[in-house]
Amino acid sequence: MDLSRVLAFFKPHKTVPITPWRAEHRWQLSLSRVAILFFGLAVFGLGDSLLVQGDVGNAPWTVFSQGLTYKTGLSIGWATFFISIVVLLIWIPLNERPGFGTLSNIVLIATFIEIGTHIFPKQNTVFAGVAFSLLGITMVGLGSALYITCGLGPGPRDGAMTGIHFKTGVRVGRVRMGIELVVLTIGWLMGGRVGIGTALFALLIGQSVAIFLGVVARLTHQ
Repeated sequence: MDLSRVLAFFKPHKTVPITPWRAEHRWQLSLSRVAILFFGLAVFGLGDSLLVQGDVGNAPWTVFSQGLTYKTGLSIGWATFFISIVVLLIWIPLNERPGFGTLSNIVLIATFIEIGTHIFPKQNTVFAGVAFSLLGITMVGLGSALYITCGLGPGPRDGAMTGIHFKTGVRVGRVRMGIELVVLTIGWLMGGRVGIGTALFALLIGQSVAIFLGVVARLTHQ
């Protein structure tokens, strides 16, 4: 196989591609579109659970969820669910409107994080933990690309980010960074796991999503 063609196939995409399953509005449902959405969110949740079970550091929001589990006794799935509900309430003063994908995001990601932490074994070496983290980041990137291209509405965190951006005029990247630093710090202070996995997630998740958006674009535009 030509290596250059393989590399070109996995080249990161700069935008969100228009796919055959993309909805025209946030409540335009079809069997195939909902199936792709649900599959993407399931893959996302399982990927996030791999970072948890790798035990070398979580994604910022999962650090927050894990910290909440230590303070409340909730499972990490339920902690993720309740945090998502609270973040969704922030949408009200921001005049953001949820879609079917937004509500599905809240339920399915929390559910599959819970499932994943029960089926994947917790790792006890750094090497295995990093391997789990890299696989998890890959799966979160794939899951993100699938659910984003459905066009059924952003997740609670992404909607809060864009809503704050539009309300304040602060650049969206800075808003995202500020939010993630706040939740990471709070989660860490509550005992959430911060480490190599956290750094890998911060460095690689953007590229992971962009690579899979590119894969989706090439598969659907051949």
